[in-house]
Order: sequence, then C-alpha cells, then structure tokens
Amino acid sequence: MSSRAQASRSTPFKFGDRHAHLLRGMGAILGWPFAALLLGAVLWATTYSLTERDRRSAETRALEEVASNTRAYAEQLERTVDQVAQVTLELKADVEEYGRPPDLESRRRNGLHPEAARLYTNIIDQNGFLVTSSLGTRGSGSIAGQPYFEAHRNTPGGDLRISEAAFGQRVGGPVVRFSRRIDTPDGDFGGVAMAAIEPSFLAAFHDEALMDTGDFVSVRFANGPLLATKVGGSSPKDMVFYLEDPVFGETAGVRWEPGEKFRDGQARIISWKKLEGYPLVALSAKPESTVFAGHVRNARALHNMAVIGSFFLLLFSLTGMSLSARLAARREQAEEVQANYRMATEAANEGFFIHRPLHGPDGRIADFIVEDCNERGAALINNTREDIIGARVTELIPGRYGQELLALYRRAMETGFHEDEIRVSPPSRMHATWVYRRLVRTGAGLTLTIRDISEAKAHEQALAQLANTDALTTLPNRHWLSNFLPNAVAQAEESQGRLAVLFIDLDNFKNINDTLGHEAGDALLQAAALRLKTAVRASDHVVRLGGDEFTIVLEHVALIDDVARVAKQVVREISEPFTLLGTTGHRVNASIGISMYPQDGRDGETLLKHADIAMYAAKAAGKGRYHFYQSHLSDTLILKLSKEQALRRAVEQDEFVMHYQPRVGAASGRLSSMEALVRWHSPERGLVYPVEFIDLAEDTGMIIRLGELVIEKVCAQIAAWQAQRLAVVPVSINVSGLQLREGRLSSFLSSCLERYGVAPALLEVELTESSMIDRNRIVAGELAALRSLGVKLLIDDFGTGYSSLAQLHRLDVDVLKVDRAFTTALGKGSEGESLFRAIVSMAGALDICVVAEGVETEEQLLVLQSLDCDEVQGHLVSRAVPAQEMPQMMRRSFLFAAPQNPAALA
Repeated sequence: MSSRAQASRSTPFKFGDRHAHLLRGMGAILGWPFAALLLGAVLWATTYSLTERDRRSAETRALEEVASNTRAYAEQLERTVDQVAQVTLELKADVEEYGRPPDLESRRRNGLHPEAARLYTNIIDQNGFLVTSSLGTRGSGSIAGQPYFEAHRNTPGGDLRISEAAFGQRVGGPVVRFSRRIDTPDGDFGGVAMAAIEPSFLAAFHDEALMDTGDFVSVRFANGPLLATKVGGSSPKDMVFYLEDPVFGETAGVRWEPGEKFRDGQARIISWKKLEGYPLVALSAKPESTVFAGHVRNARALHNMAVIGSFFLLLFSLTGMSLSARLAARREQAEEVQANYRMATEAANEGFFIHRPLHGPDGRIADFIVEDCNERGAALINNTREDIIGARVTELIPGRYGQELLALYRRAMETGFHEDEIRVSPPSRMHATWVYRRLVRTGAGLTLTIRDISEAKAHEQALAQLANTDALTTLPNRHWLSNFLPNAVAQAEESQGRLAVLFIDLDNFKNINDTLGHEAGDALLQAAALRLKTAVRASDHVVRLGGDEFTIVLEHVALIDDVARVAKQVVREISEPFTLLGTTGHRVNASIGISMYPQDGRDGETLLKHADIAMYAAKAAGKGRYHFYQSHLSDTLILKLSKEQALRRAVEQDEFVMHYQPRVGAASGRLSSMEALVRWHSPERGLVYPVEFIDLAEDTGMIIRLGELVIEKVCAQIAAWQAQRLAVVPVSINVSGLQLREGRLSSFLSSCLERYGVAPALLEVELTESSMIDRNRIVAGELAALRSLGVKLLIDDFGTGYSSLAQLHRLDVDVLKVDRAFTTALGKGSEGESLFRAIVSMAGALDICVVAEGVETEEQLLVLQSLDCDEVQGHLVSRAVPAQEMPQMMRRSFLFAAPQNPAALA
C-alpha cells in the first residue's frame, strides 16, 4: 500500500482526536466564567459571614471585658468597704470594751490614720454630739435627727449602716458615712461609731480599664441610688448617668441597656455585681459606639476586599484558556508534589495515621481500620508500616488501653477535632514518655498525628522546678507558696481542719553579712534551712521567702499546743551556734509569728500577712521567740508603715539638719577635726536623733538618698565657713555599706567637692569595719576611688565588729576611732588600759591616727594622755552642736583645760 493511502486512512483518526480536544477546550473555556461566578458567590457569602462573625466577636469581647472590669472593681470595692467596716467595728469595740472613746485626733497626729487615705473617724454620743474625731471636735454641733443617727437610735444591734453621699461641713465636700450603733453595758443606745470617706475613694479604679470615652464604673446602693462614679476618656461626666435609678435583681450579670436610659442617649453594655455582705452594687459600662468601632472598620475593609476579589475573579476567568492549556502540566506537578509529600512525611518527626471507621449492625462505630501511615508512626508504636496498614485498632492495641483509645476516636468523629498531651503509661508499647496527639475528622475517616514531646516536657518540668525552688537552699520559694497555700486552705476548709503558718525571720543575720561577708551569710542560710527541715514533720512544708525570711506550713493541726511545740523546736534549733568559713560560735536567733486557719484568716494571703505581723511582735518582745497573731497587732504595723511614710516624706522634702562634734588633740586640746551628725527636724516631733531613723533608712534603702543629702549639706557648710575666712578643719561624714555597694558614692562626692570648691583634704569618710573588709568588687572600687580623690578614710567604732588587732595591718585607713566601750573601761582596771595601749601601739607602728570616742571624764582623758592617744572626742570636749555654733569653737585656741599628764611634763 502506498504512503498516500496510509495518510488517507489516518486522517479521520486525527480529526476525531482533534475534535475531542476542541470539545474539552470549549468545556474548559465555559467552565472558567461559571467557576468565577461560583467563587464570587462564595466570596460575598464569606464576606457577609465574616462581617457578622466579627460583629458577634466584638460583642462577646466587650461583654467579657465589662464583666471582668466589674469583677475587678467589685473585689477592690469589697476590700475598701471591708477596711472601713473594720475601722467602725474597732471603734465600736474600743468604746464598748473600755467604756471610753479613744482619742482619734491624737491617733491621726501619730500617723495611725494617714490623711492620704481620705478616712475620717468620729465617735458620737447618744445625744448626737461629737465626742472625739480625727479632725478634732472644734465647731461641731448635734447631728440628732440625721437619718442614720435616728436609725441606729431606734434599731438595736451593731450592724453596719452605709449612708448616701452628703455634704460634710468639716471635710468641705461630699462624704459617704459608714456607722455602727454603740451599746451601753445595759444594752441601751450609747451613741454611734462612724467612719467617713470621700466618694472618689470608692470610685478609684485603674485608668487602663477606662480608656475609652463613655466608659464608666460606679457604685450604687442595691435599691438604685448612686454613691460614686468614675468616667473614662474625655466624655462629659454629666451626660453618662442613668435617667432613673436602675434595679438589678440578680447577684451579678451583664446586659445591654438602650440609649433612652442614659442622659447622653448612648446604648451600653452594663455589668454589675452585688457586694457580699453589703447593700452595694459595683457596675461598669461600655458604650455601643466603642464596642463596634473596630467592627465597622473591619466590615468596611472586608467589603473593599470583596470588591477587589471580584475584580480579580473577572481577570481569573479571562485567563482561563491559558490555564486550561497548562492543566496537564499542573496535574503532573501535583503528582510530583504528592510524591514529595510522601517523602516528607516519611522523614518527619511526627507519626501520621489515616483511620477508616467500621460500623456494627446497630450503625455505631465498632472499630477503626488503619488505611495508611508513615514509617515514623509505625516506629513510635514499635511496629512496621506493612504490619499496621489494614489492621484494626483493637488488634494493634488490645485490652483496656485499646478500649479507651477507641472511645477517644469515637468522640473525635463526633466533634470533628481533638488534641491533647498525654503521659505514656509504662505498659504501653510506645517508645516515648510524653506524646502530642491530634485527631481530625476528614470526610468519613479520621487522621491521627502523633509527636514525641518527651524532651520538651522534661525541659518544661525542669523549668517549673527551677521557678518553684530557691536556688540557694533548694527549698520551695515564694512562687511555689503562692500556688500551694490557697489549695492547702481549701483542703483545710473542706475537711474542717486546722492549718498553721509560721513566719520566721533570722535575728541578727545582717550582722553576719556585714562582718563575715555574703559568702558566710549564704552558708548560714543553707544551714538554717536544713535545721528547719529537721524541726518539722516530713508532711510539713518549709519555704524560703527571700533574704533571711522563711515560712513553715503545718497541715492537719489538731491542737494549738502542737504548733507551739514546733515553734519552740525551731527557736531551739536555730539558736545553736553555726560553723561558718571554718570558724565556730556564730549565733543567730529566730523570731516566729504564727497565724492559724480559720481563726486568723480564711485565705492564704491573709494568713501570711497576719503571721508576718505576729513576727514583728515577737521581735518587739525581745527576739528569739514566737508569738501567735492577735488582732490588735495590726496597729503596730500601721505605726511602722506611718514611720516609714514620714521618713520618706522627710527625705523627699529635705527635713534634715547637720550638727557637728569636735575632735581635739589629746595632749594639746586644739581642734583637729569634727564629725558631721545628721538630725531629722520633724514638723510634728521636733528634733529626732539618728538612733530613731537610721536603721529604718537602711532597711528601706532610703539611706542612699539621705547620704547624698548629708554630703551636699556638709560641702555647702564648709564652703560657707571658708567664705567667712574661718580656719576650717576637716569634717568627717558617716557612710553606710549600702552606699558603697550602690556604686556611685565616689562620683557624687567628687562632683559636690568640685561644685562647692572644697578641697578633698577637708572631707573625711567614716566607715564600718565590715565595709573595709567587704570582698565585693564594687565596694573595693569605691574605696580605691575615694583614696585617689585624696579623701581620708576612718574606721568608726573600731573593735565592735569583725576586725581584731592581728588584722589591723590589713586595713588601709588613716584614722581609727576606737569604740566608746574601750574608753569607758579605762580607769576601771588594768585590762582596759592594756588593750587600749595595744591598739595605740599597733596603730602607731602602721602610722594610723587613734581617736578615742565617748570621752566624758577628766580621769579618762588623763589615762588617754598617758597612753599617747592622738585625739579624743566626747562630751568632755563638746556635744554635737548646730553649724552656727561651730565658728566660735574654731576661733578658740583650746577646747578643754584638762590637767596635763605628769609623765609628759617631766
């Protein structure tokens, strides 16, 4: 057959094939516009769905936010009202128990009722006349006839009564009154105990919760009347209140309120919560315009995106012919991607399983069959992929665990999704300790993803252990206690048992740190932790709160005597001498405060606070003992806080003045130097000496700022004396170890010297022995910087701290100020003179000047002259005097005329 004939036979075949391709092409071309229309419909449906979902989400978030604000504000309000109610209860108890009212004005002056709290207290007699008040009784008349007074007069009982806000003439503004009836011993009406606060104090709430215009929180009576409110943003405050007092039936709730109920006409979400035990309701609100502001923006953005998407769908349909031509290539590419996906899943760290449910005669799922899995998944359950595919779940995992897994698969088929993290039980065949599981329903089947998370869980548990353990003592720390104590209280409440909290503070621990250094202090804390653990039962809990403070929690306490026995054992164990840095005989004591559940508090925070207060009582009673909490101890804590507040105000307002005490030559009597001593000139108490505030300044860290004030004042005073052309002698200032460790003493001192034009030789620094031997790098750098400035270094109260004569050569100082205890011993025996002679002799060999402190008698001066002491300081020469009296001393040739040492005259 010729080639032409062959061609004529093949032509019909090619034409039919081409026709089929054309038909498929036309179908593809017509399919693109149809697909574009379908996608457009889906796009707009999705847009409207998302818009509505966003609206519901915005509403839900707003409801939750307003409810959260209400809960927070209600908790804050309950604490405030509890505190005020407690004050009225204490006032009522004081009058009824002791038969006379306390002096409230005196309490305010002494700081027991700080004015910053905006709390005013009054006692009113049975005729309505003011007996005593924190604002004084001047200008007060009878309040008989006032509703709250008449209500108490006519209603027996000591229930708390809260009055609506009314103008208080003595306060000069509106106040809310909290009052209780006072009964006479016969049960008759004896007057009223009242505490008043400003409404703004009840409406105080953090501004972050009221950031938007029109937000507000308020407190109302349960029957509707308003007590106080606070408005957020820049909304006019007179436009957001209810037109009529609202009534809330339920204890708590949240709801929409229409705009016609408010003066500004805006609809709002309102949430409320009634206060437990009080006729008050806490409310918070957010306007509808604020709630849906974000939703309106999002809806506009979604609409614009849908328009843009429709445009792109149009372009998408026009490019259909090109896409149809590439369809075959894309199918091939898809097959390649699928092959790559298989390779990726085989190499992944996760196990993948595809299960198909098997249904029983009743239509319920009876089992699952494994249709596919990767090698990693098979390896996790100690099997191969070939053995698993086609097997049933109950065959692979028989027994109870298999039935539990089957029930889990059924729930996942019902809900469509499940994920969790489980600890693998020991009988399991799985090669992991912890695994992550994720079940997703796909069509009629179920896809399972398993990942080994054992290493991550181990790391997580290690971090949790680290977060809950004190690094120094390995005891549980404050973070652990804050999680444990509420659960322990809840268990004690459920079992109607008792629980004890012991707050332990190590007395004199600061002395160990200051004299032996922080290394010794750490060693003592570790040893004390071991002793505390041995003093309690294995079921009890010893916690280190921080510093030298510990807590012991005793659960399942039967008798209070058992708690006292544990406290005695702790005191006894801690009082035994410690061995530190190879030396023995170091002693500290333990002061313990004890609070008991339920009588001293019904939550962990209160129990811990009351145990802390009781600990301060133990310290005040002499340290090294224990003390159970009593309610009156709170007054002591209030007094301490008031002192701290007063000292902080004094530092901020610079209420300090300087006095100066001369140092003179022991033989010549000539002025050689002077010591600057700070005094607190309190507006309320007058001149306060350092013994009353220096320790508090050290404990609170205010000593750093106070020290800077002293340096500033002394430099200014030296400059003033120089301007008067006086023969100025060096002035020494006392420096705390905390100032040295803070690291900027030398730079501040240098700047003051330069600013006032004072020579470094005119300023001396007095340090404690512990500061001179401190191994801290910052302290060493500060001492070196002070020496480089040309400032002399003095050791104050030498002989009372860590140093000894054998270590005197290690102290790089210019002057030794020997403690007054050594001076007092002079003339009372040869031992005191021998010791002082040794100090003078050793210091002389090291070219160190010796100053005797506390010289008060001529006999002491004679002995010091005979011992060749360089200088003396004390009341025999002069007490510390104000700066204006020092010029007279500078002009005198001699400051004393004591008899000269006969041996020196010979």
